[in-house]
Amino acid sequence: MENNVLFPGSTIGIIGDSPSGVMLAQAAQHLGFKVVSYSRHESSPVLAHADVALVGRLNDKEKLADFAQRCDLVTYESDEIDVQVIRYLSHFTRVPQNTELLELTQDRLLERAFFEQMNVNIAPYATIINLDDIYQAMPSIGYPCVLKPIQKDFNPKRIKVIRKQTDIADCAELVEKGTYILESHVDFEREVSLIMTKTQDQKVTSFPLVECRVKEDQTLALASMPAQLDTDTVQEIERLAQEIAQKISYVGCFELSFYLTKSGTLYFNRLTPALSNTGYIFNKTVNVTMFEQHLRALAQIPLVQPEIVHPGVLFFITKEMENALRTQWVLKDNWFYDMYRIPEIMQHKTSNIGHVLVLAESAQVAQQQIETTGILK
Repeated sequence: MENNVLFPGSTIGIIGDSPSGVMLAQAAQHLGFKVVSYSRHESSPVLAHADVALVGRLNDKEKLADFAQRCDLVTYESDEIDVQVIRYLSHFTRVPQNTELLELTQDRLLERAFFEQMNVNIAPYATIINLDDIYQAMPSIGYPCVLKPIQKDFNPKRIKVIRKQTDIADCAELVEKGTYILESHVDFEREVSLIMTKTQDQKVTSFPLVECRVKEDQTLALASMPAQLDTDTVQEIERLAQEIAQKISYVGCFELSFYLTKSGTLYFNRLTPALSNTGYIFNKTVNVTMFEQHLRALAQIPLVQPEIVHPGVLFFITKEMENALRTQWVLKDNWFYDMYRIPEIMQHKTSNIGHVLVLAESAQVAQQQIETTGILK
């Protein structure tokens, strides 16, 4: 296709099966693209929103090749995807996101080396090969700290919080399974997220800053937009983000997450080279969704300059909240619901069954309204 621009009627392949995949498929069809979806699960909700639904294992090269050859380009919606799968698909079609940043962020040592080169504040860390390395690192790392495998295999059971010296012995079985890093805990006061979009010709746009509240398992519980930060902090985040964006090889939406300490120091937390569920908050609060902006970058059509339409707060729904939400369902006219149709076979991957977006005259008013209900404990 001339200049690799995708026009309505072109075909976009989506590999993945999360709620992000569903929203991405809906946005693609809204723009006039055909959608081919590939999932490991026949009951994946993304398949139900595709023009062509393909089911297969992620190591089935014949089916993956068939999937790729049906598409003008393929996009992945999660950073948990195997790099080798994306590399294989790129033999048969375009994958504008490519694998370079995905490979970097799935290796915790490579990721930290990259940010050290960028002179970005990160938590102190040490490489751990055996149990003795943990004991030796403790004087500089301190308690509490977190032991994480070098490769992000997204298995929370392989991550261990060490709060005191007697916890170290419990790590013996883990370190026998491979190389780890030991990372200091950053005593942060706030967590802030910036979602950016980068095009093939290096143009970058930013969504409004979002303040995040996470659960103990580090998954997002609540997002508030716009984040209330002082001008100096906003300018520093934007400066760092622009420098990082220009250095990475990537096309599409990605997320940068920062910790802000009580003293005002910024620490880099995370880079997600994929669609982040933080970005769900933009569905009604901004003049363009994260999903459409991502597709615009991939299809090489002009990006929209994101502008705030309405302040809002988003929180995720768990099974335990269902009864309490029924009351709000009949009372609140500014609460907007998105329920995920997650099949039982996939429910082990998340405790979230949907999300609520609350619009108000300010994010503070929206958050107060949520807290008044007692839904969030």
